[in-house]
Amino acid sequence: MTSGPPTKNHRTTELGGSAVSSPETALNLVDIGVNLTDKAFASDRDDILARAAQAGVRRIVATGTHLAGSQAAARLVEQYPGVVYATAGVHPHSASTCTDDTIDQLRELASRPGIVAIGECGLDYNRNFSPPEDQRRWFKAQVELAADVGLPLFLHDREASHDLLPVLRRHRQRLRGGVVHCFTGTASELDAYLELDLHIGITGWICDERRGTHLLELVHRIPDDRLMVETDAPYLVPRTIRPRPKRGRNEPAFLPYVVEAIAGALGRSPEDVARTTTQTANEFFRLGE
Repeated sequence: MTSGPPTKNHRTTELGGSAVSSPETALNLVDIGVNLTDKAFASDRDDILARAAQAGVRRIVATGTHLAGSQAAARLVEQYPGVVYATAGVHPHSASTCTDDTIDQLRELASRPGIVAIGECGLDYNRNFSPPEDQRRWFKAQVELAADVGLPLFLHDREASHDLLPVLRRHRQRLRGGVVHCFTGTASELDAYLELDLHIGITGWICDERRGTHLLELVHRIPDDRLMVETDAPYLVPRTIRPRPKRGRNEPAFLPYVVEAIAGALGRSPEDVARTTTQTANEFFRLGE
């Protein structure tokens, strides 16, 4: 059993050499953020997708974080049609690698079926792996690209909302929308995003009793038609999993733990949260029913 809100039943699955209990419910989920091209998934990607389907995760959006990764994600869309979709973009950590040619190649990717957003793009002043001036330049270029091609933004913001929000405000009328991926911010930041009619992605951070408890309160502020769920796998293993997977690797099959935490915070059933977040994701990314 988990230490979070209970579901009807749990089943035991062998993951990474350990038996892990996963929620057993009639869920139909969309994981809107999976780093599916990460080397952590290179050896067992088919098994990962099979376990995801068994856990009720029917569709996955693979995150593009740089040009090569976005191209690899696009190939996964072709390999797993109707199951894997993808974003195309350059993460702020990789902004210093970006060029005008990169933007042109992202534009080409954006024209392909199954590419559903521009990103992961944004600003990250916590680590500054790329200089802030590079981050700002190429974030703006990707916002303009999203407006040109009519795709929403898949956004990254870490300690940078004071620079990120003005760019979004200037371009918002031209944008089809955006989702703040892996939201971990403050109430005032959340309110600012919602004022711009942006969507919010919640990850296993909400399951972390050390640093994510504020999200249990903030999730009440997010309207159903703005809330989506994601694992950000292979990162952010939900800490409510018992026993914890030995490999320490997150994967889409663990998304129900995020749903459970949200449901418990809202006083709703996991099935209800699954239904509304899936409907929102299908509409936002235009995945169909």
